[in-house]
Amino acid sequence: QTFEKLLVANRGEIACRVIKTCKKMGIKTVAIHSDVDANAVHVQMADEAACVGPAPSGQSYLNMDAIMGAVRRTGAQAVSPKERACCGCFVLPPQLKPSLSLQASEGVTFVGPDTHAIQAMGDKIESKLLAKNAKVNTIPGFDGVVKDADEAVRIAREIGYPVMIKASAGGGGKGMRIAWDDEETREGFRFSSQEAASSFGDDRLLIEKFIDNPRHIEIQVLADKHGNALWLNERECSIQRRNQKVVEEAPSTFLDPETRRAMGEQAVALAKAVKYSSAGTVEFLVDSSKNFYFLEMNTRLQVEHPVTECITGLDLVQEMIRVAKGYPLRHRQADIPINGWAVECRVYAEDPYKSFGLPSIGKLTQYQEPLHLPSVRVDSGIQQGSDISIYYDPMISKLITYGSNRAEALKRMEEALDNYVIRGVTHNISLLREVIIHPRFVQGDISTKFLPEVYPDGFKGHKLTDLERRELLATAASLYVAEQLRSQRFLGTQRIPLAKSQRSSWELSVNLEDGVYPVAVSKNDSTFSVEVDGMKLNVTSEWNLASPLLSVTVDGTQRTIQRLSRDASGNLSIQFLGTVYKLQILTKAAAELSKYMPEKVAEDTSSILRSPMPGTVVAVSVKPGDTV
Repeated sequence: QTFEKLLVANRGEIACRVIKTCKKMGIKTVAIHSDVDANAVHVQMADEAACVGPAPSGQSYLNMDAIMGAVRRTGAQAVSPKERACCGCFVLPPQLKPSLSLQASEGVTFVGPDTHAIQAMGDKIESKLLAKNAKVNTIPGFDGVVKDADEAVRIAREIGYPVMIKASAGGGGKGMRIAWDDEETREGFRFSSQEAASSFGDDRLLIEKFIDNPRHIEIQVLADKHGNALWLNERECSIQRRNQKVVEEAPSTFLDPETRRAMGEQAVALAKAVKYSSAGTVEFLVDSSKNFYFLEMNTRLQVEHPVTECITGLDLVQEMIRVAKGYPLRHRQADIPINGWAVECRVYAEDPYKSFGLPSIGKLTQYQEPLHLPSVRVDSGIQQGSDISIYYDPMISKLITYGSNRAEALKRMEEALDNYVIRGVTHNISLLREVIIHPRFVQGDISTKFLPEVYPDGFKGHKLTDLERRELLATAASLYVAEQLRSQRFLGTQRIPLAKSQRSSWELSVNLEDGVYPVAVSKNDSTFSVEVDGMKLNVTSEWNLASPLLSVTVDGTQRTIQRLSRDASGNLSIQFLGTVYKLQILTKAAAELSKYMPEKVAEDTSSILRSPMPGTVVAVSVKPGDTV
């Protein structure tokens, strides 16, 4: 026996994820949506839908009255967890916490923990005190509320620099600052309190010792209403930018069985201390000596939950629904395995070349998930034609690969990223691919400082080796000739001067970002022999130019590339090894003529102030006549 109808108070990939499990359990679903999300994937998947307001999340997805009105109209018996700022994970914001008691009074079940657990764990100050009482390791620091900047400096001196200043009601990296001296403490207090008030409606701050160069490792817990609780192993979440996770995996390369058990037992102890009942996550910072410290407890299903599902075989959404209905857990601690290895990459509509990822907006003009590959899972809430807007988190999907061991899972992730087609928005595939193939990551030598340490001057894309550069040049030249030959057959035209005797060799000039390269190409059936930089390479492919993906073999090495664009001037964009390269390919004669073309004058931007990302102007602090 289960619920007959469940309202999914969420959007995007996590709403789709909940609906899939509900369908498997025979539960009818109601999707809520803003007016701009009327045709969203989660709305199409659900049995019913209810509009809860205009695009801004505060007026729709976070509008408690509108959501409860949808519950009453549709007769839903249960409500899946709310989210904060539509970020793709389950969070109950402070202004919506009263809805739990309201739901209970109306006979509606909340799929998640009760109000006490949410409030206790949602407040970092209270949660830390509860963790201490439950004998959970905590970071040294001040457990009360910091009143002002002067008190912040006094407390920081007592704890010892460096310190972490963070919002009591925070999460997702909001309202957090690291301070290394008194001046940074004063500045950090001001900025953190402002950001906390803006993001959470709560400007209370706490200060604790900053653990330098730590790992971020979390324990998944599952508890019922009968006093039973389990820990479902760990997730390694150390690859982060701006305190937000980028790549996760399970298990961690760092933990030994003893440390894993100790962390799991402390996580369960905390869950029992607050009478927790549902799926939740206890996050820890772990130093180089494997000392671990409680960070926070997230009273929701995390974005990275699929990697846990992969190695344990559990459907966490199904377990949450069963617990909400009052059933006891079906498993014992001894039943929880670690089978294989799973890796998750968060695919975002972001520009990784700007601070490791600033949001991008636009329409997905072409979209193809790599589900044709084995052991690949994609949790998404979009499709070709979907809009990535300024109103919600720019997550495109969660890409998960599974293998019998870590090397296999990573190799499958590399292939999946190469085969993921996303057009119309800027995305972070290049950064994700570089992270998972980096020697430090492959060796498991990571911390929360991985990105700034590996890319101290910012991410610049893949750095080609000499051999890779030759492979790129040979592939681009072969692709260009193949396209021209195809055009000749279909259009009766030829942009490369070919003799009537069907000439089979060409002299080309290829302009890559770092120089101009002469390239000689000769053709034999579907194979091109290419000479570049004094080296001969054989390039073979089926040359299916109608597909966005091309499988190309260069001297026995198979690559999946993507041809992004080309024009009549010989400009060609190729996604090669995850990074987009722009080339210009000309015949030798055309290259000679191009010397006489006037150079395009660069735009004068000295009097222009450009936003680095899409957004809303909330304030203009100057007016005409002011001295700046």
